[in-house]
Formats: sequence, structure tokens, C-alpha cells
Amino acid sequence: MGDQIDCALDLMRRLPPQNTEENVSQLVELVPALHEDLLNAIDQPLKVAKCKTANKDYLMSTFNRDGDSFRSPWSNEYDPPINDGIFPSPKIRKLEMAANEAFDTYREMYYEGGTSSVYFWDNEQEQELVQSKLQSGFSGAILFKKVGDGSRKMKGAWDSIHVFKANERGRNAHYKLTSTVMLYTITSKPELGNMNLSGSMTRQFETDYPIDEPSAHIANIGRMVEDIELKMRNLLQEVYFGKTKDIVNDLRSIKSLVESQRQADIQKELLGKLMERKS
Repeated sequence: MGDQIDCALDLMRRLPPQNTEENVSQLVELVPALHEDLLNAIDQPLKVAKCKTANKDYLMSTFNRDGDSFRSPWSNEYDPPINDGIFPSPKIRKLEMAANEAFDTYREMYYEGGTSSVYFWDNEQEQELVQSKLQSGFSGAILFKKVGDGSRKMKGAWDSIHVFKANERGRNAHYKLTSTVMLYTITSKPELGNMNLSGSMTRQFETDYPIDEPSAHIANIGRMVEDIELKMRNLLQEVYFGKTKDIVNDLRSIKSLVESQRQADIQKELLGKLMERKS
């Protein structure tokens, strides 16, 4: 079973992220026993829904799902409604509401559109930890999605999934963050032809920050998300777009062969003269 799940995850890392849902379904059909493991281990592209109560968009994911219903971070209600849904404690829900407002502003500043959602939940052993007075904490997910409108014969999407766990230790908190970015761009132009550039990247980060009040968690988590998104964005720019640009430039040239040859001859002639002067 271990070899099967490792092979399945290795395969999914090499397939386009925009087809993740379809590919996972096909893998489950091949090996039904891996159903739960695959759904828990593979990040899938986020979907957008509308909160009827707050009239605001939110993102559907495994982090706000209970059965076939999804909880809105704005109203804290499930759609379709259920009676026994999983909800954060009042203390964590208050933090969740503040975090949604903060990251909604972050989304508007950095993404200039798109949709964001933040979901918090209590750690399973929180009550035991509180009783022992050793530490307490919570976990959460910060989600962003931006979809291209296809106005320039180009469509694509950016999905950011940041999952963290925070453990309070006195006046400090230890944070462990796992971030995944899924990106795809599809272009279809007569002068360029058809191009599909897609991929995903996952990074982890751990650190400690001081906390003097519960709201300090939001600032600390926001600092971590901002830093890791900047680093991953630069890596994607360098690895995906930079390498693709180099390959395309080697394969195609906007100059004619005659002009390129003439430029190469001039460079050769200059190099020869420089060598003569040195000798």
C-alpha cells in the first residue's frame, strides 16, 4: 500500500494541476483502496461559491467541508444546511472572522481581484493541553484563487493553499506552515500557437513569534504567508517562466537567418581583432 500511494503521489506531481480532480478520480477507479489517502494528500484546485447570507464569494475545499456541505467563512453556515456540522469554538471563530477581513485586504492589494477564504479549527488535543497548562493552539488554512478572464486569448489560474498549525507556549507561539501553489496558463494565438504552462510547488516553514494578545496570531501568520508567497512567486518566475523563455528563444528567432549570420560574422571579426591587439 505504501508503494502504491508513493507512486500515485509521484505521478500526480507530474500531471497538470488543472486536471487534478479528473486524474484523482481515475486513480481512485484503478485503486479504490487509496481513496481516502489520495483525497487527504493531494491538494486540488479550489472552487468558488456564493454565500447566500453574506452575499460574498468564498472558496470550497477540504478544510470547510463536512459531507457534501461547505461552511462559509462569512456567515459560519453550511450550504446545503446540516444540523451536526463541525464548527470552530467561539474563541477560534472570533479569530477566524478577523483573519478573513485581514486577508481579504491582502488579496485585494496583492492579487487585485480573485477570492480568498480563511478557515480555523481547534486542535484535537487542545482541551487536554489547556488543562495541563503546557500549551494550547489551533490550526487553519488560508486560501487564495485568481482566475484569468481570457480577454487576451489566454486563460489561467493561480491557487494558493497555506495550511498552518500554531501552538502557544507562554508568551510565544510556534508556527508550522505548509504552502502549495498551483499555477497554469493556456495560450492560443496564431503567432504563438498553443501553449500550456502549468505546475505546482510546495514549501514548508517553521518559526516562533511572540504573542501578547490573541489577535497577534493574525499578524504573525500574515507575515509568514506574505514571505513564503513572495519566495514561491520568484521561484515560479525563475523556474517555469524563465526556463521556458530560454527554451523558446533557442528554438525560435524573430530575426532572419541572414541577419543572424551577419551579426555572428561581425562578432567573430571583432573577437579576432581583439586577439590580434593582445598578441
